[in-house]
Amino acid sequence: MLRKRSFVVLSAFAVFSLFAAAGVRAADGDVPDVQTIVNKANVVAYYQGDDGKATVKMTITNKAGQTREREFIILRKDIADGGDQNYFVYFQRPSDVRRMVYLVQKHTGEGKDDDRWLYLPALDLVKRIAASDKRTSFVGSDFVYEDVSGRNLDLDTHELIETTDTLFVVKNVPKKPEEVEFSHYTVAIDRKTYVPTKMEFYDKQGQLYRVIESKDVKMIQEFPTVTKSVVKDLKTGGQTEMVFTDVHYNIGVGDVFEERYLRRPPREAMR
Repeated sequence: MLRKRSFVVLSAFAVFSLFAAAGVRAADGDVPDVQTIVNKANVVAYYQGDDGKATVKMTITNKAGQTREREFIILRKDIADGGDQNYFVYFQRPSDVRRMVYLVQKHTGEGKDDDRWLYLPALDLVKRIAASDKRTSFVGSDFVYEDVSGRNLDLDTHELIETTDTLFVVKNVPKKPEEVEFSHYTVAIDRKTYVPTKMEFYDKQGQLYRVIESKDVKMIQEFPTVTKSVVKDLKTGGQTEMVFTDVHYNIGVGDVFEERYLRRPPREAMR
């Protein structure tokens, strides 16, 4: 297995082979098979280190240029590299969302749904987020719930459609198109770091309607890390930016990813 190099990017196997699909040719050297590419990109995006912590500032901008901000701390802990993992998101600002918590118990493998909860302190209500709602807005932003913890690779088929000197471009088609709002999406992946640099989503009519870009990538503890991500909704004209600071890996996050911690978040989630 690929030696683990670990926050936001697929299990990886060090098996490389020449990809010989029609119209796709390596810019230089051999090209890994498409499953290896998406697996490695998934690990880089979502599984760096055994666990991770970051402070996130989210800026939501509507078509008229009006902005709203959210600040939160995100904790992650892997159960298996490229497999099951947990997320705990604790909102600090502004006052109307302070103490709100989003909890994810991510389950990989075909046919498995993630468990998601949202705690709303103003109502003292724990809300279970149904699997059918994972493609809805995350706290009023242009990101969706599924963006935070990542989409299960087994939900899509993957095809390498382009290879350049610097990028792999993969087309992903949902196996159950009736469950999602898109017909397919493409991901541009950096050939050297395997960081996903751009995702483009196409609607049922084949029109591009949503774009997510990695605007800034830094090396943190020797891991390539996306520190600024922007999503644009081309239909509404809105966009949301997330900036990650105080990113740390392998900090020894405890077992805090349980429903009982929603109302009383652990100390490590609040500072």
